[in-house]
Amino acid sequence: MSSTFDAVKARDNLVNGLRSLAREQGFSRVVVGISGGKDSTVTAAICARALGRENVFGVMMPDGVQKDLADSRRVCEALGIPHRTLNIGAMHTALHDALAAGEAGDFPVEYSKPSDINVGPRLRMTSVRYIAQALGARLAGTGNLSEITVGYCTKDGDTSCDFSMLGALTSVEVVQVGLTMEELPRELVEKTPTDGLSGFSDEERLGVKYAEIHRYIREGSSGDPDVDARISRMERANMHKRSMPRVLDPFAE
Repeated sequence: MSSTFDAVKARDNLVNGLRSLAREQGFSRVVVGISGGKDSTVTAAICARALGRENVFGVMMPDGVQKDLADSRRVCEALGIPHRTLNIGAMHTALHDALAAGEAGDFPVEYSKPSDINVGPRLRMTSVRYIAQALGARLAGTGNLSEITVGYCTKDGDTSCDFSMLGALTSVEVVQVGLTMEELPRELVEKTPTDGLSGFSDEERLGVKYAEIHRYIREGSSGDPDVDARISRMERANMHKRSMPRVLDPFAE
């Protein structure tokens, strides 16, 4: 981590920034999808400080069985925020069944593990969007700058939100901010990041470490040219996740 990073100042700026946004846009409630990982944990804690814990609604969304669901509950209980569990397993199964059934003449869609892994985040986003609108609340984004840089996020899934709480902080910096918040269990802030779907840690799936991504972003290099090249390739390949859809020009000469 850069020695110039002030975690307390960053935390307080985010708290004040959310309060300002709420006044500007006229909302007082937010919904946060709670995974039990550091990003949603820190996001929920900042929202609670900014708007009051009674105005932050935590939603836990296991896909069938989630081994670390207890961590998600612990976050909500530590912060004292209203919460509920919505199991998306039946929705996921329904999609499989609908694709398998089809109709005569339909083109076939074979099972795709990458596609299937992304179903969970997209179903979760549909679910929290429904809840947020029903509550008259805004949806807090929980993704951090490290994930966004290498495209470790799901388009129309966790990239969809009404405001991005951690989008300017690297994964390393999110941990540092979380450690300034005494209301959060330290072990959850420092918990090894996983997607909860593939059975691997984030770093195992990415093939690079978050500390290397942090140095690449903040210092211009991870310290290893091969790692820099890998991160750069991922960044270029995933730029489409960081921008609005391209509008094609029908009036071009």
